[in-house]
Formats: sequence, C-alpha cells, structure tokens
Amino acid sequence: MAHTRIRPFNTKDTYPEQKLDNDLAQAVVARGTTIFLRGQCPQDLDTAENIASNDPVEQTHKVMQNIRQLVEESGGQMEHVCKLVVYLTDVRHREAVYRTMGEYIKGVHPVCTGLVVVALARPEWLVEIDATAVIPD
Repeated sequence: MAHTRIRPFNTKDTYPEQKLDNDLAQAVVARGTTIFLRGQCPQDLDTAENIASNDPVEQTHKVMQNIRQLVEESGGQMEHVCKLVVYLTDVRHREAVYRTMGEYIKGVHPVCTGLVVVALARPEWLVEIDATAVIPD
C-alpha cells in the first residue's frame, strides 16, 4: 500500500442498513508529491460536455473515470488517492453513488467526506467529487 492508512474499515460494517461496500480509513499518512483535483463532474474532460444521463450511477462512473484519468495523467495511480469529498444534490442518491465510487477505490482506503448540497454548478449534475492524491517519494 502506498501510504499508511489509519483504522481502515469497510462501510458494510459501519452502515449495515445500507448496501455499501467502500474501503475507507479514518486517516491517511502520506509523503510525496500532492495532486489536488478540482471537483469532478459528469462531463467529458476534453469537450466539457455533460454525459447524456440523469442517472446517479452513470454520472458517478463518469466522475470517477475522470478522477482516475487525471490522477494517471499527473503520474499517479488510484492507490495514491488519499481523500475524497462527495457532493450530492439528493441524499436519496447516496447509496447508488457510494456503491459506484466503491468500485474505483476497492483496496485503496482513502478518507472521505460526504455532503448534501442545494445545487451544483449545473442543474443536471447530481454528483461532484473532488480528490487529493499523493505520489509517494
């Protein structure tokens, strides 16, 4: 593992009433080159066009694909992700978004904060996620 993950856990245990399977941690200790990503939305990185979907799962797949692409373009890998902040416009999408996000962070154990907000920059966006990664020394 690239960094020291303090108190790693899985959301199956902490939220047994929800159908989640996310590998997270209470803290991450990292040394190296930091990558700060702006909040990623369900749009194409090259064209800035939104994906043609109002489905939270499809939007989250695009968001996480963007995060993976940007981390890799910066010289890192998904295992270098240390922190995620998830912004949702509807708490009812939480399980679907977190389940989908979990596919991309399996075994990574980043810290994560989730917020429900009134709106995002475009009304059709249901989810936005920003990430911080650290490429180890």
